Amino acid sequence: MDLIAHTLQALLAPRRLVPIVLVSIPLVVAQHRYSPARDPGAVVVGLLMCLVFALVAPWLWRVTAARGWLGLVLYGLVGALVVAFLGVGLPALFGVGRTFLTEHESLLVALALFLVGGWGLGRDIDLEASLDRERARAEALAREAERAQLLALRSHLDPHFLFNTLNAIAEWCRTDGEVAERAVLRLSGMLRTILEGARLPAWPLRRELDLCRDLFALHAVRDPGRFDCAVDGDPRDVLVPPLLLLPLAENAIKHGPAAGHRGPVRIGVSVSPAAAEIVIDNPGPFAGPRPGGEGLHMARRRLALAYDDRAALVIGSADHGTRAVVTIPAGPAPTVVT
Repeated sequence: MDLIAHTLQALLAPRRLVPIVLVSIPLVVAQHRYSPARDPGAVVVGLLMCLVFALVAPWLWRVTAARGWLGLVLYGLVGALVVAFLGVGLPALFGVGRTFLTEHESLLVALALFLVGGWGLGRDIDLEASLDRERARAEALAREAERAQLLALRSHLDPHFLFNTLNAIAEWCRTDGEVAERAVLRLSGMLRTILEGARLPAWPLRRELDLCRDLFALHAVRDPGRFDCAVDGDPRDVLVPPLLLLPLAENAIKHGPAAGHRGPVRIGVSVSPAAAEIVIDNPGPFAGPRPGGEGLHMARRRLALAYDDRAALVIGSADHGTRAVVTIPAGPAPTVVT
């Protein structure tokens, strides 16, 4: 039953329905024009022949094609019986005499049309269904890859940063309990947000920016005179894949102030009706992709999965260091796996 419904649905697609109608109309017109005495019943017979051919032949091919040579023989025999019924039994049932399409020679042509047309339509429907299955499988694999990357982001924070921060907190516990408490709360809140974000399909850009602020604040707690970091701009109601900017913010710190380059780290956001642009500046010189670096590759991959080719990440030299620019389109929430 599913195969019948699927075949009918596929035949109603314009790219198949239009050719079927264009072939059927001349046959029905010829049936009316060239049948003796132009019997009105001849038109009915012609219409029924075209309708049954279009509905039965492709379905019959799809049912029998998987059975190999036996299926081909069965397809030919059943096709011959259908044509015989339509060309002989049906006119007798309606009391219609000899017609253009029921002549012996015409029935041979009708049989050829039935077999070849059913093969062509049925095979085309099967190939389209197979292509749809492969596309769905490829999309599922891409979603699984995205899911694996999201799960990996749970532990993406630079372990050296975590260890250093924990060591600093241990030291502050002896010298400044209040600072140690603030650092522990900020770090635990940040880790909780990362775990939550890895499970969400999308979240507001403002939450992503808050996560970057927490990252900057933790660095500033460790060495307030070394890290000048800020986030500016109005993200409005833009939605983004969770944790998209975290690797880029980490890179900005790691290759800027943490590497000894003096200057600010800035994240700026501008939103227009067409797109949102996030600019991340750091004072470190741009040295091209670094061996073993995963942050940029992961960000580009996630943009490609979420927005196809409508989003971009460009990184290069700027006036005072390195600039990364993320451009995402306005519109519906990105396609991200939970």
